[in-house]
Amino acid sequence: MSNNIKKALFFLIAIIIVMVSCIKMSPYPPDVDTVLKEAGDNRVELEKVLKFYSAGDDTLKLQAAYFLIGNMEGHCYATYILHDSSGNEINFNVLDYPDFKTLLKASDSLEAQYGELDFKKDELIYDIDNITADFLIEQIDYAFSAWREKPWAKYLSFEDFCKYVLPYRGSNEPLERWRSIFREKYADIENKMTDPTDPIEAACLINDDIRSWFKFDERYYYHPVDQGISEMLENKMGRCEDMTNITIYALRANGLAVTSDYTPYWASSGNNHAWNAIAAPDGNVIPFMGAEANPGSYNLAHKFAKVYRKMYGQQKDNLIFQDKKQEEVPRWLAGKSYLDVTADYIDVCDVEITFDRDIPDSVDIAYICVFNSGKWKAIHWGKIEGNSAVFTDMGKDIAYLPSLYINEEVYSFGLPFILNNDCTIRELKSSDSETAMVKVASTTKRKLAKSTDQAAVSSLAKGKEYELFYWQDEWKSLGKAIAGSKPLAFDDVPAKGLYWLVVENSDEEERIFTYENDRQVWW
Repeated sequence: MSNNIKKALFFLIAIIIVMVSCIKMSPYPPDVDTVLKEAGDNRVELEKVLKFYSAGDDTLKLQAAYFLIGNMEGHCYATYILHDSSGNEINFNVLDYPDFKTLLKASDSLEAQYGELDFKKDELIYDIDNITADFLIEQIDYAFSAWREKPWAKYLSFEDFCKYVLPYRGSNEPLERWRSIFREKYADIENKMTDPTDPIEAACLINDDIRSWFKFDERYYYHPVDQGISEMLENKMGRCEDMTNITIYALRANGLAVTSDYTPYWASSGNNHAWNAIAAPDGNVIPFMGAEANPGSYNLAHKFAKVYRKMYGQQKDNLIFQDKKQEEVPRWLAGKSYLDVTADYIDVCDVEITFDRDIPDSVDIAYICVFNSGKWKAIHWGKIEGNSAVFTDMGKDIAYLPSLYINEEVYSFGLPFILNNDCTIRELKSSDSETAMVKVASTTKRKLAKSTDQAAVSSLAKGKEYELFYWQDEWKSLGKAIAGSKPLAFDDVPAKGLYWLVVENSDEEERIFTYENDRQVWW
């Protein structure tokens, strides 16, 4: 080797050594380091927490701090403002009205004056930017104290502790100190227990107390901001989101592994629902309703296609983390921290849909929808491979519609179908050649009264106008009729399809149905 080559090689090695020595290696895990870089001016608060626990001898508390900070991205307090159709802010306080009926009248009056009203996001106050070291350290210390001191918490692994006891928020509520409040409030709960090692008994006793003073109130459907602890303690009422959150606070403060499960859209009615779930020592998770019903005595009111669990930690299998052509995804599927737990509740099927039409080049994700409050709403997703997609763990005996999501809208992309209990699919294709007379007596599933000749008596409102639709890539009208005392009859209805009967000035809570053996079958 020539002297020139040796000199060049020596010079290159020297440069590499200098460069490596200049690189400052982070002492933190990669996910924590990423959050610190995103925290901007608030990085100093997060690093105070890490330095505090690094200086101590409790390595688990340091790991807990890593978990909370490393998964902090996206967690926030969300505020909303009521806007009219022109985007102007409308002042509306639910507590100005004595009951839900009065509130609805006021809302209708405002809509008559200002046009359609809607709640829109106003501000997202992210934890990364605003959380303080004092708050986070207090949360961690109280959580560990409960885990290590409460007799019913001894069974919890560190992993389950991080999932279900350690997180400091339930949803998108404001950050407030709640652990000390409920730790003190239920300090003597062990003395009231038959078996102080039983977490279910402890949860029941605490929940019994909560439901004695905190109540569900329909008016809070028009209070879209999740309440913080101070507001809930002051007003002692809220919607299901508030009920689950206040129960999460009370139970986590006492070392009980609790979270919230939810369905974003019921499959057999309108609206959605959230409830609590507690991890039992045998590994099962038991549903219940905070401030309403205890573990073991709670039943969900309607059918669901999917159940998701609110987690604090990011779930890397979620759609938002997948490589895909489209950035925009439906709202409920855009989260980073939900977990699909449908199979923990019901028997499920994987559903494969083969598309018989050209798939746009810009699309590689398909969606499966349920019908909810007058619209098809995406509730799960599947990666398009070739000309098909698989939707995992779907609830049975439910009507679905395959769809795509384009320009922030759900578009029909196949025939609606019934997923049968044996996991087979029954497509609902309206016949172009076969028609029938359809007699309709209701807009939703209900037990109909019968006349003396055993014919169904109509539950439709006399004098009201009803319109019958059938589905063919969209809802198409089959005509209107005025209800009397008997069921309404519509002639020349395309057979074997999916139908929807809607009353004039509808709130669109009517249910879809098939027509089988001369009767409405509800979905």
